[in-house]
Amino acid sequence: MKRAIYPATFDPITNGHVDIAARAAQLFDELIVGVYDRPMKSLLFPIEERLEMTREALAHLKNVQIKSYSGLTVNFAKEQGAGYIVRGLRALSDFEWELQLSLANHKLEPDIDTVCLMASQEYSFLSSSILREIAMNGGPIEDLAPPVVVKALRKKAMVDEDGHSRIQIVSVRD
Repeated sequence: MKRAIYPATFDPITNGHVDIAARAAQLFDELIVGVYDRPMKSLLFPIEERLEMTREALAHLKNVQIKSYSGLTVNFAKEQGAGYIVRGLRALSDFEWELQLSLANHKLEPDIDTVCLMASQEYSFLSSSILREIAMNGGPIEDLAPPVVVKALRKKAMVDEDGHSRIQIVSVRD
């Protein structure tokens, strides 16, 4: 049985993430989507909300499980019995970072391979950060994120007296 993990913070999950997960689910017998719970950056959504949105967004994929994790991604892969780490590539700038991660992971655990899937053209520009920025400024996000995320982003966005949207960022650092 070929098992892979697809790790990210998913803050929040985008249609680009959904596309990569759907394509990876076709390649592997089992795909475990790992929602990283303690990144060294500010988050918009706490882990519980990111897990719930990711579960709802990927519910149509029958061979996919959603789990949270902390620590090294390669250790999470090993704990899950996964031989592969799936990553999405949007642009050349992603390649350099993903290559470094892949080499570091291979050094730590030589039996786990990284599989990179190219982003579909319609999502090649899309990241969670860009999605949040568009939402914060009141832009249309319906074609960029699953309905559960659109609803959550609209709820998070607040408009001040000048008509400017503001999004509350959640700090996860101790």
